[in-house]
Amino acid sequence: MDNLTEGLRKVFLAGVGAVALTAEKTGELLDEMIEKGEQAVDQGKALNKELKHTIMESKDKKEEKKEEKKPDLDNLVQKLSADELAKLKDTIAKAENKE
Repeated sequence: MDNLTEGLRKVFLAGVGAVALTAEKTGELLDEMIEKGEQAVDQGKALNKELKHTIMESKDKKEEKKEEKKPDLDNLVQKLSADELAKLKDTIAKAENKE
């Protein structure tokens, strides 16, 4: 009878121990998942900030290129020959008459 009582006691304690161990491991796992989640959020924020910076740099470079592409009209007109200048004047006059 003592063996049976002792056996039941051990089974009961094993069950309590299993519940306690499961709760402990669940808490540890939950803490680890929270930590990993926080790290992922921080990495996402850093990547987002880097992406915004890269986009702004790209936008600035495109604007600089647009400014560089603007022709220097004074310089171009100075390089024209008399015949080319006459053709340009004729083209401008025709464009003005269309409006």
